[in-house]
Amino acid sequence: MNRVILIGRLARDPELRFTANGKAVANFSLAVNRTFSRDAEADFFNIVVWGKVAENCANYLAKGRLVGLEGRIQNRTYETQAGEKRYITEIVAENVKFLDWGSKGKQTAPARKDDDFESVDIDINEFQAMDEDEEIPF
Repeated sequence: MNRVILIGRLARDPELRFTANGKAVANFSLAVNRTFSRDAEADFFNIVVWGKVAENCANYLAKGRLVGLEGRIQNRTYETQAGEKRYITEIVAENVKFLDWGSKGKQTAPARKDDDFESVDIDINEFQAMDEDEEIPF
């Protein structure tokens, strides 16, 4: 089983790219505090996100934002232009939750208007008091 759950702050802004076949991919670094450290230490993880989640991360996240994510650890290799083989370990995030809601640059989350919500008329006279001896139905 290969599952990772992390909560941390972005150490850099997400970088959005598109593959040759048009699939979105975003990369960013996540700083996760060590909870049992006497000093303020953190571990930094390279995060990769694909598809619509990648586009949302690039559009709404910025350095310093708090996120929670779930995914898997992946090891891969690549070759530099000088011909050296490099190894990299990264987290491929499948689910990203924005844990604080701020703005990236000048962008802000759309404000909700009253007409975004469905109104429901409730008649208070239709409610009945429960007998104290009856069990609660849930």
